[in-house]
Amino acid sequence: MKNDMLEYKGYRAKVDYDVRTHSLFGKIEGISDLVTFESEYPMEIENEFHAAVDDYLAFCKEVGKEPDKEYRGRFNVRIDPELHRKIAERASKDHVTLNAIVERAIAAYI
Repeated sequence: MKNDMLEYKGYRAKVDYDVRTHSLFGKIEGISDLVTFESEYPMEIENEFHAAVDDYLAFCKEVGKEPDKEYRGRFNVRIDPELHRKIAERASKDHVTLNAIVERAIAAYI
């Protein structure tokens, strides 16, 4: 666990506290499916998170669904249409894909 995030089998979750119910709760971050967990006991919250991940993976297998992953290597990029035209023309001229250009630009940024 790093600071305020739990990590297990490639999934992450932040734990929060509900003052009304005096319980800890969380949800798996970065996926479209809703997977939650909770516990009244701080020493058990990580086990509940692990159980939630394991249950989610078992459910996906049971119904034949590919489990969501936080980082699949795909995301949408919205840019100015004129910039889109220019980069598409340059990509075509250089015989590379738009994806390759975006990946290179992000790698250079990092």
